[in-house]
Amino acid sequence: MDNENLHIAFYDTRAYDRDAFTQMNANFLYNIDFFDFHLDEKTASTAKGYDAVCVFVNDNLNEKVIRILKECGVKLIALRCAGFNNVDLEAAKSAEIPVVRVPAYSPHSVAEHAVALLLSLTRKIPQAYMRTRTGNFTLNGLTGRNLNGLTAGILGTGKIGKIMAEILSGFGMKIEMYDVYPDKTWAQQHNFTYVELNKLFADSDVLSLHCPLTGETKHIVNTQSLAMMKKDAVIINTGRGALIDSKALVHALKKQTIGGAALDVYEEESKYFFDDWSIDVIRDDMLTRLLTFPNVIITGHQAFLTTNALQSIAQTTMENVRAYFKGEELVNEVK
Repeated sequence: MDNENLHIAFYDTRAYDRDAFTQMNANFLYNIDFFDFHLDEKTASTAKGYDAVCVFVNDNLNEKVIRILKECGVKLIALRCAGFNNVDLEAAKSAEIPVVRVPAYSPHSVAEHAVALLLSLTRKIPQAYMRTRTGNFTLNGLTGRNLNGLTAGILGTGKIGKIMAEILSGFGMKIEMYDVYPDKTWAQQHNFTYVELNKLFADSDVLSLHCPLTGETKHIVNTQSLAMMKKDAVIINTGRGALIDSKALVHALKKQTIGGAALDVYEEESKYFFDDWSIDVIRDDMLTRLLTFPNVIITGHQAFLTTNALQSIAQTTMENVRAYFKGEELVNEVK
């Protein structure tokens, strides 16, 4: 199929998506339509007439949605992200619709945001900023904590987790890690240590989550694991929201059995993140409770959001589409 005859529907897009993909499309010349609404059961019929759909983390591609996409003539599902837990892969396989993704776009962008969250949390930067904006230069209540000499626990040592470990090592932190597929050669090169999961929870002064969301990792941070942690330990999550049981985290924060949390993701984020709720009522009780804690920082799933990452995402996504319609090997297909 010629590029100019290929039509792609992009869902859940924002200005930065449209800008990055429009610029990249100058090299591909596809026919692209951008939609700001999610792809789900209510909107799937809008894919009629498109050869491919391009979706993001909060689009819901369940069995019914995929069946509708098949009926609409969609031949390819292109994820412009690394995670694929929002896609029913068995349904896609049955419908004979390949699913491709962007396995790595800019791991530095996510790791660096995780470090920014950690420093903001431990040095109370948001509180200090709000004070000085009103002319208040007092320091009471702003006492922080050195990272040097503390233990950083890295849960998941893919590309992002490895970069996070190396950055925190530069602060003089001791690095402990857990991964079901440990890279012992890399760990030995950096003098990092893989440990059992329970030891990771117990030892960590900083626990940073970088593992994928699977049946095994859902709520890996839960009542039991939180009970193992130090009372002044902090949790950083730039992975997937459902890695943390939000109810258990709120309970630990209320009882002051955990030192704090900095979250770029939330397990029920799809309704709220990427939209403006500042003049409306947030009805998610867990999210509203988390927003009240002074030792919790929440950003709206922005760890990926750098110009470098957006360019990489756009390029890989477009090349995935080209490879499929040219009959080439799909190196980024989700099996």
